Parts: sequence; C-alpha cells; structure tokens
Amino acid sequence: MLVGEIVKDKGAGVIAVAPDQTMVEILRLFRDNNIGFVVVSHAPGRYLGTLSERDCCNALAEYGPEAALMPVADIMNRNVAICSAVDGLPLVMSIMTQRRTRHVLVMEEEAIVGVVSIGDVVKHRLDEAQRTERHLHEYIAGAGYH
Repeated sequence: MLVGEIVKDKGAGVIAVAPDQTMVEILRLFRDNNIGFVVVSHAPGRYLGTLSERDCCNALAEYGPEAALMPVADIMNRNVAICSAVDGLPLVMSIMTQRRTRHVLVMEEEAIVGVVSIGDVVKHRLDEAQRTERHLHEYIAGAGYH
C-alpha cells in the first residue's frame, strides 16, 4: 500500500493555521474539529512547522500557563516528519516509530498533499488483516474454488 492511496481514501484536506495564532486558539480548533494536529503555514500547501497536542503539552510543561497565549510559531515543531505519496506504508510506520510521532506530512515536490496519522495506519492494517482472515476462511471452506 502506497501512502498516496491512503491520502486518496481519506481525502487530502489539511488544516493549516497562521503562526501568530495562540496555542489556546489552536486547542479550541482541535476540540471543535476532533483533531490533534495542524500545519503551521503562511501559504496554502506550504509549511513552517506543525503543532500537535504533544507540542502543546510540552509547551505548558516548559512555559507554564503563559504558554496558552504564546504564538504557535514559538512552540511549533520545525523538525517535521515527511514522506512522499509514492512511499510504502512500512516506511511511514518506520518514520513514526523512529521519530516518535503520530503524524507525517505527505509531500509532492514542495507542496503538502495530505497527512497520514497513526490512526490511518492502524485503520489500513486492520482492514488488511480482516481481508486476509476472510480469504483464509474462504480457502479453508473451499468457497469460490472449482
């Protein structure tokens, strides 16, 4: 399975925020959209960094309550995990494991085409396991064979 297929299945929408927005504004966006990750950007398809729930927790631990009013540019992750739409799922899983991240930006040249999350990976692997189980049951039962 290629990353581009996952992006195509889930849709290529990426939520981006401005670097001058505050952390509390982004946390409200997380709540309202049931998400935990955004791209920080000045222009569509481009990124300056990313912000996740973990980044917000780390900022609170480091700066205390004043972190809530800090611009996300001051707390965003600049060391962004990226992959290509033609990369395989095992590579993305490896990136997530090595980088200890739950989100990887999918890039084509210099443009963001989507985000793959750990939830997307789990969904794909679960679907794959269920297909394999169904095929094994059919094989054992002799269904579909002449």
